[in-house]
Amino acid sequence: MILRGPRLRSFHHRSAQEISMLRNILVAASLATALSTSAVLAQDTMNQGHDMSSMDHGMMDDSPSSKAFAEANAKMHKDMAVPLTGNADVDFVQGMIPHHQGAIDMAKIVLEHGKDPEIRKLAEEVIAAQEGEIAMMKEWLAKNGQ
Repeated sequence: MILRGPRLRSFHHRSAQEISMLRNILVAASLATALSTSAVLAQDTMNQGHDMSSMDHGMMDDSPSSKAFAEANAKMHKDMAVPLTGNADVDFVQGMIPHHQGAIDMAKIVLEHGKDPEIRKLAEEVIAAQEGEIAMMKEWLAKNGQ
């Protein structure tokens, strides 16, 4: 079948959307891996009994936004600890749903506490994009018997 005219544009548009979505998922997966690795290393360091009392905690504060970010990050990492099935596609999607939800939760914190218009706009875009991708991933899981 040869695609011409509107059918070609439709196919190209759909393919571009799919490539863009896959790129976003890969970026998010890379970020999730980096965040998970740093969290595991930090936890491992604490579990080994290292004295962290001399560590500079100057960047940590008690502001409502910092507390909210810490809670959202901890929840995201806890929720990402999904049972692995041996199916890379399923495992990836099941782990990415809470990761995307974590991004939504953090973006909502920006909308509640942030002041920079550019970052607030970005937070709104993150919410819209991540909600759409979560819906797509849940639909994929349902279609694939999960």
